[in-house]
Amino acid sequence: MPHAPAPDPPSALLPSGFFDRPAPEVAPDLVGATLSVGPCGGIVCETEAYTRDDPASHSFRGPTARNRAMFGPPGSAYVYLSYGLHWCLNVVCQSGDAVLLRALEPLEGLAEMRARRGPVADRLLCAGPGRLGQALGIGAAQDGLAFDAPRFGLGPRIAPVTLLVGPRIGISRAAERPWRFGLAGARSLSRRFPAG
Repeated sequence: MPHAPAPDPPSALLPSGFFDRPAPEVAPDLVGATLSVGPCGGIVCETEAYTRDDPASHSFRGPTARNRAMFGPPGSAYVYLSYGLHWCLNVVCQSGDAVLLRALEPLEGLAEMRARRGPVADRLLCAGPGRLGQALGIGAAQDGLAFDAPRFGLGPRIAPVTLLVGPRIGISRAAERPWRFGLAGARSLSRRFPAG
């Protein structure tokens, strides 16, 4: 994929109504969206959907102290610590549904991302949910925040996209659901999609 010019922080942010849908509908629509977190940002190139009735979802057993943000307003962040190591950033959709932001094509704030991630290739800065969280400085402070500001916001696609679709990865339940979506040609995908 040709390296696109760095977008300005999103001036037209996605409205909360965009997110107030089932996660499997929102997840493909977020591929190609612009994400800004402080001075860092880029193009969302991989997502995964999780629903309230999904045995792989943190919301499957209902609200808890850990997952309460998943039941919050559409268009807000659900942040959790994976395996006690990696902060993962999700976008809340309709109540109990969320989209995991799995990977980002980094375009802004690369020096800051490199400082957080160490000496890795740029294509690996945000290639995976834990790497994305670390590169963007995500932590518990972002849990529940609305994606409605230029320095913590999601803007619409800046170009048409060709979508890749495949089963979810890194989970043991309902992994076969084709709820993982990617940007064709992106350099920063966390893993290749199945052929065809």
